[in-house]
Amino acid sequence: MKLARIGSLGFEKPAVILDDGTRIDVSTLIADFTPETIEGGALEKLKSADLSALPRLDAHARLGAVIKRPGKIICIGLNYAAHAAEGGMEVPTEPILFFKASSAITGPNDGIMIPKGSTQTDWEVELAVVIGTTCRHVAEENALDYVLGYCVHNDLSEREWQFLRGGQWVKGKSADTYAPLGPYLATPEEIPDPNNLALWLTVNGEKLQNSSTSDFIFQVQHVIAYLSTFMTLEAGDIISTGTPAGVGAGLKPPRYLKPGDIVELGIEGLGQQRQIVRAYSPS
Repeated sequence: MKLARIGSLGFEKPAVILDDGTRIDVSTLIADFTPETIEGGALEKLKSADLSALPRLDAHARLGAVIKRPGKIICIGLNYAAHAAEGGMEVPTEPILFFKASSAITGPNDGIMIPKGSTQTDWEVELAVVIGTTCRHVAEENALDYVLGYCVHNDLSEREWQFLRGGQWVKGKSADTYAPLGPYLATPEEIPDPNNLALWLTVNGEKLQNSSTSDFIFQVQHVIAYLSTFMTLEAGDIISTGTPAGVGAGLKPPRYLKPGDIVELGIEGLGQQRQIVRAYSPS
């Protein structure tokens, strides 16, 4: 099942997208895809419902972020060896963790706004995992049982703020529009092996990232189990699993996004995003 949120900003309706692209409005069954409705069994309700009589949504309507305001976004740094190498960093022996503000979340095609004062806004295609059931101290062999689904995440990053401004990486990761999520959330039966998915990203048509999650240093199961030893993972929480080589900071010379650039990215089985970069605006 493919889950989505469709409609203008602030007025999205929960939807199921069929294999032929038809968008089914399921707002009479569940209010929205939120931590509360997910914990309350939204997916089970949808799977048991007859969707055939429900209204359709416009095929061209805006796609919103797949989850409305999750409790937390947890990101894994340097989870591909080639990406660590391009940044001149050692391959980690344990997952590197940082948080991303939920206020950074936006729709998959809403666009990227360069933050005020930014000169090093960078791209990162990533597989995001959404937790479906609150859990803690999860065994690795059971970790995927707690997954609601998977989606595309562009983990945008301001490299100067991330690395040169002291403190933690979160300050370079949390600007508005820095977390496009979607276009849809694919439930686990759609993605039998999250550790073997092709993923890619282009800027202005030039392919800069082209890899597979088979190159993970730490696979999805390990990441979920690892995180759950340090914190409770709640329904709706997002885990972003790291990016492969090909980010702007790793190019020679480095290259960063500028207004007018077009970023496109996708993951096998999870669809794709398209973002136009724009200059900072306070409104």
